[in-house]
Amino acid sequence: MVLSPALLAVSGASHFTVLAQPWLTAAALICAVAATVWARAASRLARAARRIEEETRSATTSEAARLARIAFNKDLHAAVLYAVLAAGLFLAGFSKSPWFEILLLGVTVPGVISLRYGPRVLAEARLAEQRSRLERRAEEVLAQEDLAPRRWAARLAPEDLPAYDGFDIGLAYEPGTGVMAGDFYDVFATGPNRLAVFIGDVAGHGIEPSITAFQVKHVLRIFLHQYRDPAQALEEINKTLLTMGRPEDMVSVSILIFDTAAGTLRHASAGHPPALVWHQGEVLKLSATGPLLALDPNGTYYSRDIPLDVGDLAVLYTDGLTEARSGGQLFGEERVAQAVRRDPGEDTTVICKTLLEAARDFSSPLIDDVAILAIRRV
Repeated sequence: MVLSPALLAVSGASHFTVLAQPWLTAAALICAVAATVWARAASRLARAARRIEEETRSATTSEAARLARIAFNKDLHAAVLYAVLAAGLFLAGFSKSPWFEILLLGVTVPGVISLRYGPRVLAEARLAEQRSRLERRAEEVLAQEDLAPRRWAARLAPEDLPAYDGFDIGLAYEPGTGVMAGDFYDVFATGPNRLAVFIGDVAGHGIEPSITAFQVKHVLRIFLHQYRDPAQALEEINKTLLTMGRPEDMVSVSILIFDTAAGTLRHASAGHPPALVWHQGEVLKLSATGPLLALDPNGTYYSRDIPLDVGDLAVLYTDGLTEARSGGQLFGEERVAQAVRRDPGEDTTVICKTLLEAARDFSSPLIDDVAILAIRRV
């Protein structure tokens, strides 16, 4: 194809026009780089805002997400502005109007400023993104710190217990004002006709007594499977605790072994508040049969057998119930016994919750953990 002289002249003139205005092309490049800087900053802020919104669970994180979105919108606006200016400057290179060129060259001033402070802009955006990650991590840590005591307490004092044929089992539990629980209980079968029930409490408050409670619960379950006599299990666990070298972690435990084949209830207790048994129209108090665990290296324990009839009811509890205070007065064992005498045929769960409510009414709030178990042979 052969071009006419006129077309060559026009083509040459256009080529000359672009080459004659290199400052506009340079300004377009500066604005394009500035647009890239702002776009990158906006991208980081968008990710930060999105992450915060996904993890939002409180008013604080909602406010953080809103602020991140505002910052993102500003950076996005700047990015679009510089992109438009870059395109305008590039196209202005084809214009012959000097005034148009002078005005467009003026916009390179904020472009140069953006280049000068571009690293700071990116650093601030990077900092905002890192801060959102730190806030997210802090929320996870706080959530774990809030959840861990509840999960730990659920292992020591579960809200639900398995059902066993021939028994009606109820419970009530309320943690005290401390961070970690020290009360524990368990119900499990040790044979075809034998049901073991125990409840205990570790002296003190905090993570260390709570760990001891978990260890005692686990080891006691093993020993009660191994030894038919609960007193022997207490002697063995007393030795185990003393070898751990933590004499301050004294533990009280009350154990009941229901034997439906023999028709007996075997009891042993290491310094625990007396269990109550409703039998033949009266309340029997099963007092301690040995000292607190980890108190005496030469401590001895014995078991006590009583008859077990259909309809008999046993109530075990921790000292948080009887030692609930109203001024200088204690809730006491007698109030617990009166509640059992009042309606021994009541549903076991209702009995436990009624006792807990009575303690709450007597002493609010309850300072110590309170655990209550009620077991009836049916």
